[in-house]
Amino acid sequence: MSDETKHGDQVDRGDEWQKLRDAHLREDRPPSSAQGVHHLALLSSDVERTIAFYQDVLEFPLTELFENRDYQGSTHFFFDIGNGNLLAFFDFPGLDLGPYAEVLGSMHHLAISVTPEKHAHLKTKILESGLELDFEHETSIYFTGPDGERLELIADELGVMYGENVS
Repeated sequence: MSDETKHGDQVDRGDEWQKLRDAHLREDRPPSSAQGVHHLALLSSDVERTIAFYQDVLEFPLTELFENRDYQGSTHFFFDIGNGNLLAFFDFPGLDLGPYAEVLGSMHHLAISVTPEKHAHLKTKILESGLELDFEHETSIYFTGPDGERLELIADELGVMYGENVS
C-alpha cells in the first residue's frame, strides 16, 4: 500500500481480507484455551459518577468494591455485564492521568450485547440522562461513558454481528 493510499470509503481491501481469511480461518478450529472474559478493567476519574452511570443508566449491577491491591487508596469495583462477565474500574487518586485517548494497543470501544427490548429501553435511558448518541447503525448504538470511553450496545446475540455468526 502506498503512502498516498488512505483507508476509508475509497479503498477496497476485499482481496486483502480474503487472503487473511484463507490463511488464518480454520474450519477445524480447535477449542479456545480461554474460558471467557473474566473482566475488562477501565479507569475512572470519579467512582460515584461511574457507579451512577453504569448501574443506574445502563442497569449493570455493581457486584463488588474494594481497595486495589496494586495501588494503596485506589478503588477496584465491578459491574455484572451478563453471561458471567464483569466490567471493572480503578480510580487512581493522586495520579495525574490524562483524558481518554485512542492509541494503538488501546481499547477502541466496548460492545455489550443486550436484547432488542433492553436495547430500546436503554437507548431511552441514555438519551434521558442527557447523553447524545455518537452513532447508530442497524442494531447498534454508540455513545460515550463518563470518562470518554466509547461504548456500544448491540442488540445481537453473543457471537452474532448484524446477522453473521462471528464466533
